[in-house]
Amino acid sequence: MAEHLAISQNTSIKTLEGGLASPVLYLSSEDIGWEGLVVQAFHEPEEYEWGIVPAVPYTSLVLVTQGAMRMGLRNINGSWREMDVRQGDLLLNPGGSEANGVRWSSLSPEPLQTLQVHLNKDLVARTAEEVAGYDLSRLTWIGYPGFQDPLLTQILLALRQELEQPNPAGNLYARTAAQMLAVHLLRHYTIEAKELPREPDESSLALTRYQMKQVMEFMQAHLDQNLSLDVLAQQIGFSPYHFARLFRQTVGKSPHQFVLHQRIEHAQRLLKKTDVPLAHIAVECGFASQSHLTQVFKRYLGLTPRAYRQDR
Repeated sequence: MAEHLAISQNTSIKTLEGGLASPVLYLSSEDIGWEGLVVQAFHEPEEYEWGIVPAVPYTSLVLVTQGAMRMGLRNINGSWREMDVRQGDLLLNPGGSEANGVRWSSLSPEPLQTLQVHLNKDLVARTAEEVAGYDLSRLTWIGYPGFQDPLLTQILLALRQELEQPNPAGNLYARTAAQMLAVHLLRHYTIEAKELPREPDESSLALTRYQMKQVMEFMQAHLDQNLSLDVLAQQIGFSPYHFARLFRQTVGKSPHQFVLHQRIEHAQRLLKKTDVPLAHIAVECGFASQSHLTQVFKRYLGLTPRAYRQDR
């Protein structure tokens, strides 16, 4: 919302009781290299009399996570618009517009805290083209102050939790969340929101090359996991129903058949090039057991994995 000072996540509220002159950063994803978005959490001052929100290229969401404030916004040469913003309220800045003025004063005894998410411009533009079939430059965004959206709030709070308790899958989690945020914002917070398709444009009848690349890379990296239709559809922001239909139209197989084929091919490579036990190969390729691997392998190739390995 304004320039900030970085402090440790562990800094106590008592340390800040002397009063803040400007927002203070206490959590950030910048140091861990999340792709597609930046997530930051701030302690906000009780009073902020005048500041500039510069024009930025990225799309920003601000969630009030604690406290309440009387906020004023205005264009640089315009009049002030005053509103009450409370815990759970969101503010959307689509980016690319002119700089704005901002001021606020606290309305509650609780310290003010906000969570801010900045979506990469290229990610939003790519999502508009690939998922909704729109040129981002032809869309007019609606900048909302002080609204509520349960889905956006849920995603933002989940990202904050991921920052507070990081794990090795954090980057994948962040990329998926960034895509979901972009899709939701494009559908509901542009001037043409009523005309945006609720589902992918069926006239295309196929997934794009970029979408197939996204799905294929995810499949290859997670063959040992449960690759459900929901999980695969989420990678490109589609509903399971439309993803399954467009996927079949693109490759000539259902997602389930295609994943099974990928698992068989991976098992073939391991059988040819390694001496890994069959039970381990079954787990690595996503089969329920060695017997499940043997059953599917024989149905597809006409011989058992053991016989295939002996013929190599």
